[in-house]
Amino acid sequence: MRMVFGWNGDQRRFGSGGFFSLSVERDAVDGLSWCFGVEEGAVGGQLRMGTPCELRGPALKVVLGSMTAQLGLGCMYLSQTLTPAVLAEFGWSRGDFMAAGSPRTFVAALASPIIGMLTHRFGARPVVAVSLFLLGSVYALTSRIDALWHVFALSVCLGVVVAGVGDIAVGTVISKWVHRSRGLALGLVYSGSNLGGLIVSILGAWWLLEYGWRSAYLGVGLGALGLLLPISLWLIRDPPVGFVPSGLESTDSREMVRVDSVEEVAFSDAIRSRDFWVLGIALFFFYFYYIGLTSNLVLFLTDQGISIARASASFGVTVFLGVTSKVGIGLFADRWPAKIALLVNFALVALASFLLLGIPFTGALPLFVVIHGVATAAQNVVYPLVVAERFGTRSMAQIYGALMLALLPGGVLGPIFAGYLFDLQGSYELAFQIFAFLNVLGFAALCSVRGRGGSSALA
Repeated sequence: MRMVFGWNGDQRRFGSGGFFSLSVERDAVDGLSWCFGVEEGAVGGQLRMGTPCELRGPALKVVLGSMTAQLGLGCMYLSQTLTPAVLAEFGWSRGDFMAAGSPRTFVAALASPIIGMLTHRFGARPVVAVSLFLLGSVYALTSRIDALWHVFALSVCLGVVVAGVGDIAVGTVISKWVHRSRGLALGLVYSGSNLGGLIVSILGAWWLLEYGWRSAYLGVGLGALGLLLPISLWLIRDPPVGFVPSGLESTDSREMVRVDSVEEVAFSDAIRSRDFWVLGIALFFFYFYYIGLTSNLVLFLTDQGISIARASASFGVTVFLGVTSKVGIGLFADRWPAKIALLVNFALVALASFLLLGIPFTGALPLFVVIHGVATAAQNVVYPLVVAERFGTRSMAQIYGALMLALLPGGVLGPIFAGYLFDLQGSYELAFQIFAFLNVLGFAALCSVRGRGGSSALA
């Protein structure tokens, strides 16, 4: 039995046509199960080719469980909504508060290799479960803070949480379950952090006005312990020994995925290459801007006379737009040249940073919200694609892990830089101008990175 609900793709756009489907299937292994995926073929769905519908049964459960875990990662956005109330109560400067919270990014970067080893040895389920338990506990304790050193200590713990429920554990278990639909599956999973960010941004603003910031932190912490933790424990499983994803079972030549010829570059050679350092510097610029702005955006908007509810909603929309951005890029990743996607992505990041400068004067907030939300979410999907295209996949984990060290200086210094410049000048204008300049510089540098076939040209 098969019931299909979906959208027939435009044949001119996709070449062979496409079919985006949600279906219910009855098969010999799982019985009745939901199926969500992409089919390709003649318009009307008569010929099945390309990506099979893998997201069903246990694989779909793992995708949903991993997405639930990523909702926990999205809870990190709550602090942006509640920070004005915290500063108002204690009278701390923005620079001091940003500095106290900076260990989170530092610890997350350093903990990532350890999380990878633990996931490899024990599986994703216990790693995610411990991380979600720590998340709920930390947020419950945050409701009791009354000194900057409390913020510092809890920020260290949150760094471990970011690494534990972030890309490593859930990305590994999804990759084991899904092959042909992996881009779509990862896009869905990673969109969970954006969906969670939207929920806590809007809910947190309401909770703040009704009950106060302490109650908001406590409520989110209890929600993580009472909802996210048990759901993730129930759904996330590593595949059984000998499991083969359905995308690898077929030997039909019509269902073979095209694999481009890519030069495999050893880690030792990659880190000595010019392109590696260009990618690393551009990534530093991105994190310097993105995390620096994220930590100060609600504060900046309220400084412009925008209400806390509207500022939080605007921030929440930028986060939510990442849902469509990540799913879209995951869905079409195999069809887009990775370098072109990255250049378009960074061009949009630069455009958003210039629109940010015009918010106090031109009412550019709605356009900024859309472009910033889409572009910043797409970055963590397209960047690994460029790394794979430029250096191959054999040493990709080591190469991309080394590039992620850019998170340390960029993510740590960005919020402090913007916060202290505000303390000195009473305005974010200079900080945002520097952000925009660095984004343009990063885009220009990325144009020189070799694309498919060894060319640095856009084509």
